[in-house]
Amino acid sequence: MAQLKSIKRWFWWHRWTSLICTLFLLLLCITGLPLIFADEIDGWLNPTHYAEMPANTPMANLDGMITQAKQRYPKQLLTSFFIDDDEPQVVVSMAPTMAPTDKLAHSMQFDSRTGKLLRDDPPFDQQQQTFIGLMLSLHIDLFMDLPGELFLGFMGLLFVISIISGVVLYGPFMKKLDFGTVRTERSKRLKWLDLHNLLGIATAIWLFVVGLTGVMNELSTPLFGIWQITDVKAMLDKFKGHKVPEQQYLSSAQDAFDTAKKAVPGMTVVSVVYPGNAFGSPYHYLLWAKGNEPFTSRLFSPVLVDARTGKLEAVVKMPFYLRALEVSRPLHFGDYGGTPLKVIWAVFDIIAIVVLISGVYLWVVRRKFYEDYFKRIETEETAGAVTA
Repeated sequence: MAQLKSIKRWFWWHRWTSLICTLFLLLLCITGLPLIFADEIDGWLNPTHYAEMPANTPMANLDGMITQAKQRYPKQLLTSFFIDDDEPQVVVSMAPTMAPTDKLAHSMQFDSRTGKLLRDDPPFDQQQQTFIGLMLSLHIDLFMDLPGELFLGFMGLLFVISIISGVVLYGPFMKKLDFGTVRTERSKRLKWLDLHNLLGIATAIWLFVVGLTGVMNELSTPLFGIWQITDVKAMLDKFKGHKVPEQQYLSSAQDAFDTAKKAVPGMTVVSVVYPGNAFGSPYHYLLWAKGNEPFTSRLFSPVLVDARTGKLEAVVKMPFYLRALEVSRPLHFGDYGGTPLKVIWAVFDIIAIVVLISGVYLWVVRRKFYEDYFKRIETEETAGAVTA
């Protein structure tokens, strides 16, 4: 009877964790499918036409692009710029204020090799939602910001529990059948149960990894918040009382970029955050650099450069929990191994959708089948006890 009680307990966990999270996991799987190919889809739907130039053409001076941006919007502040390492573009962001909620914040796209302005976009709040942007918002927070992120993180945790309980139940449920058996000649319900079990156990490791890394990703906002109020605050305490420098007195952004490149050899600097930005330092350029290898391209290191003098202040060591978050991202999206790995991730995603839908179907027709199953287990245990 002990085995029956244990199975019923695990079955209870599997049933309710699965039922609670299934609809949301279906949404995440469906929205996650196009996100695997986000770069390809975005490039197809919103193409940018660049001048044909040799592949080794060096990047134009960043200060020249910044000068153009200031000339177009002399009363606005530079907030950041992004140096794309996939396409030859630099995206310069500006706003009337440094407030992260400024509705007039906008960006300009420059050709990184010629320094020529390619596109001047309207404010972010006035831009039409792109397909990938819509999928990403649904996938990350259901348009609810932090509450949505935490809610989906909880759904992901339930999904992880349902996977673990499903693996535990697989042995007792299938012990009299060969691995991979799908009893197509029996009832439709039994066929779907076998298919659900087979697909679930065959993809269990992938489902577990993607589910767990998804939970980690949903915690990115509070984790970065913890870092800012602990390590970052301690690092900036020595500058208390210093006046935040006005932008006309800042040192060259190009020099800050070059300084950061020398400080992190073997890495690529991809963004510069201006002093005063809510996501940076009041007194420094904050530059983010990432690794050059496929997997390390998701591992970032922040570099602080004094905004007045242009001198290197620090290469900041990320805490272990943010390193774990960074490692979780490529594992979650499968975008570190090129198109072949993306296709594999897409196939697993489709299988996950089938597992979820079949689980819902089995719940609808569940009652009689599971009553018969538990009676069989009880009979076997009773017979075993009499024989002993």
